[in-house]
Amino acid sequence: MPRRGENIFKRKDGRWEARYIKGHDLSGKAKYGYCYGRTYTEAREKVNSMKAKKGGTAVAGTAKSRQRFAYYCGKWVEQRRYAVKPSTYAKYVATIENDIIPQLGNQYPSAFTTELVERFKTYLLTERNLSAKTVRDILMVFRMIVVYARKQVPGEIPEFDIIYPREQRKEMRVLSQEEQERLATFLTTDMDCCKFGVYLALTTGIRIGELCALRWRDISLPNGTITISATMQRLRIFEESRESKTVISIDAPKSSTSARTIPLTQNAVTLCKRFAPASGSAFVLTGTDAYMEPRTLQYRFERYAKACGLEDVHFHTLRHTFATRCVEVGFEIKSLSEILGHANTSITLNRYVHSSMKQKKSNMDKLSAAGF
Repeated sequence: MPRRGENIFKRKDGRWEARYIKGHDLSGKAKYGYCYGRTYTEAREKVNSMKAKKGGTAVAGTAKSRQRFAYYCGKWVEQRRYAVKPSTYAKYVATIENDIIPQLGNQYPSAFTTELVERFKTYLLTERNLSAKTVRDILMVFRMIVVYARKQVPGEIPEFDIIYPREQRKEMRVLSQEEQERLATFLTTDMDCCKFGVYLALTTGIRIGELCALRWRDISLPNGTITISATMQRLRIFEESRESKTVISIDAPKSSTSARTIPLTQNAVTLCKRFAPASGSAFVLTGTDAYMEPRTLQYRFERYAKACGLEDVHFHTLRHTFATRCVEVGFEIKSLSEILGHANTSITLNRYVHSSMKQKKSNMDKLSAAGF
């Protein structure tokens, strides 16, 4: 029989075996190590030495420190509910419920180690097959919750490293000149409100949510401009009394720089005059006060792309194509950055500008002309 409060046993072979917690798996289940001795005292001394090297295995004694990580996840996200935009809050909740709690929720924060966090990261990358960017986002939320938990139980959660995965930036699909002309011809043939909206996105680079929220009062025909002041998205709702799990939200754009005024091309202005309804409250995509939500527009665009023989494209391809064409014709980068609604020009250059081989050769020809 073991002594009271100890995991030390006498084995059938005459030796004494002492057990200690050497770690936890991602679900919080204890993983045990074992020490052996010829006497009870020798086994106890060995296991106490191992515990001392690990800094002890007991859970801290305060009520809060005895809480598992799921408790801190819930407290942290509830504090964020009215401190961030509804879309951000919904993203936090989804990250916590789908990724963090299933793997770490049953764990005691006092047992967190760099090794455990590395196993969590590897699980997300390999078994969940998530992208490096998505895993980075999950780990950032995890870090914020840990910071919050440390403030609740000072000195009881150990320091550990969080090593973020490197992002392998994927080259985005951009329509060639010929593909762009093919799509434009399709959109302007038997054009309706939806095709007109897609054409507007192709010639301005606006996002799908911004287009869905765009009303005719946001378009100034005398000035030839459109003003982006809202975005539309489908969000999860959290009130238990509501039957629907999601709701359409029309809110301010994703950042202060996303609220912007964009000059229109002359062709776009001509089309605006053709489709402008009597009511300024009408949505551009429908011509009425009824909206079209982003996923419906995405389905429509997929049909348009298929009809044009375009492969591996989605709505955001239009934004990348617009930015690339602007650079190809010599667009000034600062102006382009503001039209796209970016916080700085580096985002425009690194993420949305794609140099074609034709453009690269043209630039190399300039060197040849200079005598290189």
